[in-house]
Amino acid sequence: MPQDTNIGSGKTEGKSGIFAWCLFDWAMSAYNTVIGTFVFAVYFQRGIHGDEIAGSAMWSAAIGWAGLAVAILSPILGAIADQGGRRKPWLGLFVATTLIASSLLWFAEPSPNFIVMALGLVIVGTIAFELANVFYNAMLPGLAPPKYLGRISGWGWGLGYIGGLTCLGLALIGLVQAETPWFGLSQDGAENIRATGPLVAIWFGLFALPLFFLTPDAKGQGKPLGRAISDGLKTLWQTLLDMGNHKNIVIFLIASTLTRDGLATLFAVGGLYAAGTFQMDFDQIILFAIGLNVSAGLGATVFAFLDDGIGSRRTILIALAGLIIVGIPILFISDASVFIGLALALGLFVGPAQAASRSLMARLAPAGKETEMFGLYALTGKSVAPLGLFAFSILTTAFNSQRAGMASILCFWALGALLMLFVREKPPK
Repeated sequence: MPQDTNIGSGKTEGKSGIFAWCLFDWAMSAYNTVIGTFVFAVYFQRGIHGDEIAGSAMWSAAIGWAGLAVAILSPILGAIADQGGRRKPWLGLFVATTLIASSLLWFAEPSPNFIVMALGLVIVGTIAFELANVFYNAMLPGLAPPKYLGRISGWGWGLGYIGGLTCLGLALIGLVQAETPWFGLSQDGAENIRATGPLVAIWFGLFALPLFFLTPDAKGQGKPLGRAISDGLKTLWQTLLDMGNHKNIVIFLIASTLTRDGLATLFAVGGLYAAGTFQMDFDQIILFAIGLNVSAGLGATVFAFLDDGIGSRRTILIALAGLIIVGIPILFISDASVFIGLALALGLFVGPAQAASRSLMARLAPAGKETEMFGLYALTGKSVAPLGLFAFSILTTAFNSQRAGMASILCFWALGALLMLFVREKPPK
């Protein structure tokens, strides 16, 4: 790792500034893992709503609306932030919003009377969380020379997987599954479950702090906010009009969208596939998910060096080839033990595909438009996110088989890999 690296016109604090940036991934992953996937989402369906099917549909719709808002806002705010120069104020605003929304989930009692409040807080928290991620990612190009971007992105992504699982482990051991929950909380009124919201807020806020103190920001342009908004909107509009002259970035965005949509679908239905096809119970699925996340984190960390050695594009292609090669036999095997082994192997390629996509976006983004580009990166990811789930649902229904639905994920990865072949990347220097 470099001792001194440039960002804007200033200097980082060396390793400490880069480590603090990576640690932010560790911090923020708790929100998705605990609230968005394993604990609060299930509590909403079973405890607050009371009907798992209707509750699941309502939860999914809320996340969908949040994704639509992120798709609209991310490129706009990214362009505005690039005009102002600094990213930390925006990052701090959205982190704080996420923390407040997470903390207030404590008041979501197990009653249908709290459906609107719970979903409202989740929508606000999810929008703020995703927008914070845009500004966080946009800091990557300025952290180090291009030859180090892959490993920094990979290390951050790897820490994210482990951080999310660590917070989940604390939530399960100390609150959710504990006979005597921590802090004198009671299982009556689901106090132990509701406390996971404040737990995530504390975790996220605590481990995000080093970034604000140790990782330097880009230099401010000195523009008043009104001027930055006006110039940012003009710049974004001009960028959209000129996208025909940025065919390389357009191809990458489409390829990355297909890849990320396939991964998002895997995350969304992987547990359902394990339960429906291999009759795994809830505890087995939790252990399976933990193992899958650990393997993904290890893969992201190890492949980070490959990213800097041979380039992000080739790393993505290798990761996609691994996903497809390991994914094909998963569609045909019937033994649960073999499935778990193959799925853990699959996880080794999940993390690199995500981390290398982020570093490639950082390498391709024009100087001075990093946040705007990551805003478009978020836009393309969110705007077509339902396609993978629709494909899974249609094929599963048409063939009356989850295996057919899972095959659609491989198709998304194959199309993404095909398009990625046409992306041009300068060799890391």
